[in-house]
Amino acid sequence: MKFSYSAAQSKATSADMTVYFLSRKRKKVIGFPDNDHGNLLQEVAAIGDFKAKEEEAIVLYDRPEAPGKPSRILGLGLGGKKGGRELFRGLGGVIAKAACRHRAARLEIVLPADGIDQAMAAECLCEGIMLGSYNFSKYRTKDDADDLPHRIERCRFVAPKAVRIKLAIERGNSSAECCLLARDLANEPGNMLSPSLFARRARSLAKENGLKVQILAGKDLERLAMGGLRGVGQGSSESPCLIIAQYTASSDAPTILLVGKGLTFDSGGISLKPGAGMEEMKYDMCGGAAVLGAMAVIGREKPTGLNVAALIPVAENLPGPSALKPGDVITIYGGKTVEVVNTDAEGRLILADALAYGIEKFRPEAIVDVATLTGAVIIALGHHYTGLFSNDRQLARKVEMAGEKAGEPLWRLPLHEEYKKQLKSEIADLRNVSKGRDGGAITAAAFLQEFVKGNAWAHLDIAGTAWNFTEKSYIPKGPSGMAARTLLELIRNWK
Repeated sequence: MKFSYSAAQSKATSADMTVYFLSRKRKKVIGFPDNDHGNLLQEVAAIGDFKAKEEEAIVLYDRPEAPGKPSRILGLGLGGKKGGRELFRGLGGVIAKAACRHRAARLEIVLPADGIDQAMAAECLCEGIMLGSYNFSKYRTKDDADDLPHRIERCRFVAPKAVRIKLAIERGNSSAECCLLARDLANEPGNMLSPSLFARRARSLAKENGLKVQILAGKDLERLAMGGLRGVGQGSSESPCLIIAQYTASSDAPTILLVGKGLTFDSGGISLKPGAGMEEMKYDMCGGAAVLGAMAVIGREKPTGLNVAALIPVAENLPGPSALKPGDVITIYGGKTVEVVNTDAEGRLILADALAYGIEKFRPEAIVDVATLTGAVIIALGHHYTGLFSNDRQLARKVEMAGEKAGEPLWRLPLHEEYKKQLKSEIADLRNVSKGRDGGAITAAAFLQEFVKGNAWAHLDIAGTAWNFTEKSYIPKGPSGMAARTLLELIRNWK
C-alpha cells in the first residue's frame, strides 16, 4: 500500500473512492463539497438517514462526464468530537472496510481542516487503514477471484497548507507495519512457526532491518544453566532457543531491554490444558511477536542516543516423555531454584531466564517484558485493558503514556511484598505458582520481579488483549498485535 500527499484535490481524479469527513451543525451536515452530491447528502440528512455520528458512513456515486466507470464518494461522520488519535484510527479502519467491500484500490482522502491537527489525522488514518485492511489468508486455497482478499493499492491525502504530513504518513506506516508483523507471526500455526522456524524468521528480519542477532540454543543454554527455558522445552522434539536482537546507536548510550514470551505452542505440559480452545495456544508467543515487530521498525528508524536489546525465549510446552513434572525443581540463570508445582505456569520460567541473563549482559536503564502470562488477568480486566505491573513509578507512567498514544490501554495493578509470600516453597527458593488461585496475575508478576534485581522494570500481561481484544474497526478477530505499537512509541519518546 502506497501513501502520498497533495495540497490540492485532483480535478479529474483517478481514485476509485474519495473520502470526506463530515460533522453536523444544527440540522446541516458540513464538510462535503457544495455540489449536486452535497445537496443530495443534505436531503438524506434532513430525513434522518445520515446524522454524521462517529464512524457512521454513507456512500454516494459520481458518474464521470466522459464514458467510464462511476467512482464512489464515502462520507464519514466525526461525531461530536474534535478529533483525537483513536478517533482517526477508527475512521481509518472504516475506510479500509468500505474500500474492501466496494473493491476500491485507489483512495483519495480529503483531510478535515476545522480545528483538526491534520498531521496527526494523517498518521492515525494511515495506521487505521493498514491495520483495518489486514487479512491472514496464507493457508487458504481459493478458486473464486471474488473471494480473494482485496488489496488497497494507493492512498492520497489531500490537505491544503498542512505541515508535517509526509513525516506523519511515514510514522503511521511504520507503526502499522510493526503491528502487522506481530499479527502475521501470531497467526502462524505451531507447525509452521516452531522454535527453530521462529529463530529463522528473527534472523531474516534482523538482516532486513539492520539489527544484530544471536541465537542461543542447545549447549549454549546448557552452559548458561538456563533451567527455565531448557526445562519448559524438554518435552518437545524441538529444542528451545533464546533470540537476542540488538539495535546500537552508540557504545555510551543507555540501553532499554525488551523481553517477549515466545511459547510457539503451549499444551500445558503434564498439567495438560482442556482440549476446548487449545488451538488458540499457538498465540502464546504474542509477546515475542510484539517485541520482534517493534524491533524491526526500531532498526529502520534508528533512534539516536538509545540502544535497544530484545530477548525472546522460545519453546514448545508439550507433555513428552522428558517433560517437566509437577514437583520438579529447576535452577534459573543466576542460581535461584524453583519448585515447578504446575507445568502450565511455564511462561514465567522462560521469562525468568531471559530477564536474569539480559540484565547481567546489557546493564539496561530499564526493562519491559510482554507476555500472554495469565488467565487471571482476563478475570480482572476482561479483554479491554492490558495488565501493567511495575516497580518504578516513572517507568510505569512512560509505558502508560505510550499505550495511550498507541490506542492500546493499560491498567496498573498492585505489586507488593505480601504477594511474594504466596510463592514461598518448602524445598526451593520459589514455587512457580501461589498456594491459592487468588491474585494470580499479581503473583505471576511477583515471581518475575524476583529476577530483575531492583532494576526499573515493567511487565505487560497481554493474555486478555493479544487476541479477542475490544472490537474495533481496525482490529480483526484473532491476534491484535497488542503491545508492538506501544513498545515502538515508548522507544520513540523515551527522552
